Amino acid sequence: MNAFYEHHKNNIRFHYRCFDRILLNGTIQPFQQEQRVVGFFGEYRNLYPVSRDVLRDIATQFHNWVKNRSQKWGAPVVEEPEGRRDQFVDAYFRQAKADDVVCIIKAREPARILTAIGTKAENRWHLELKQRWVDQYNFYINDAEWGRIFVRVCPYFPFPARVCLNQHHWLANRLRQDGIRFRQTSNAFIQCSDPKRLQERADSLAPRDFYRCGHKWLTRLTPFFTPRERQQGRIQHQLFFAQVEYCEHVARNMFAVMCRTRICGAPVARLHWWRGTACVRAHNSGQSEDSQARSAWSSRHGGVLECAAEFDGGGSQSLRAASLARMVISA
Repeated sequence: MNAFYEHHKNNIRFHYRCFDRILLNGTIQPFQQEQRVVGFFGEYRNLYPVSRDVLRDIATQFHNWVKNRSQKWGAPVVEEPEGRRDQFVDAYFRQAKADDVVCIIKAREPARILTAIGTKAENRWHLELKQRWVDQYNFYINDAEWGRIFVRVCPYFPFPARVCLNQHHWLANRLRQDGIRFRQTSNAFIQCSDPKRLQERADSLAPRDFYRCGHKWLTRLTPFFTPRERQQGRIQHQLFFAQVEYCEHVARNMFAVMCRTRICGAPVARLHWWRGTACVRAHNSGQSEDSQARSAWSSRHGGVLECAAEFDGGGSQSLRAASLARMVISA
């Protein structure tokens, strides 16, 4: 595996590698060109021109649809919580069944939406895509395959979206199907009766798994389009990586001392989690233990080691960090 593993292998129960949090941006590609929006409304809705009132009515319809759906699903629409969202929604997931929408958080966030510029008197309008802060809906879902996810949908045309997945939850469902016993914390497996099978399942993740989940929910959560429009106009959200986190987890024996002073230079009494993480990097680079500890602290709080994707002007993505996003050491 690496120098850290070779040095501590006698005290390590098992280790595995998998993706952690995965953020996907959803975009309906044809509607990134204003003239194609005009063509869609003329061809399928017999509407011309596309005015400000038309766009406002579309958003109003979506707001009303969410209100009605929330009552039918028994999923409350709540305002932005003060603390972390993932902790806030924990209670809603406790009794959730497969494919249940458990909670909807309404929050003001930026989105690229279509605007109409013109005057009602002349009834002449031209369309422009603009970045705006608007109310958006975050649907928290217990997906049958991926487990706990959320899908954010903007109510304004052309409905930009984001899908947040986590392979740890996906793996937990696969292990249950295989009848493998495991113990999972919020973001890691600390016990597993078959670590080899765990890694095989982690490696089996394929693009179709992303597409199947993303398209299923984005189709359900954008009811504005009819089946005919989706089929003939090829109207579907395309998914692009916005951020990817890759995790290498090492589960150690509970009472094992991972690194003594003479090996990594960190006093045993000071081997808290960030010192342990610093020890991992100290085996694999020339940095001092103290600087490694500061790096570990930064990465724990969203810092330098995240493996993320950025968009360039043409919509493609490039990885900012290639390999290790985070190494977690647990008892």
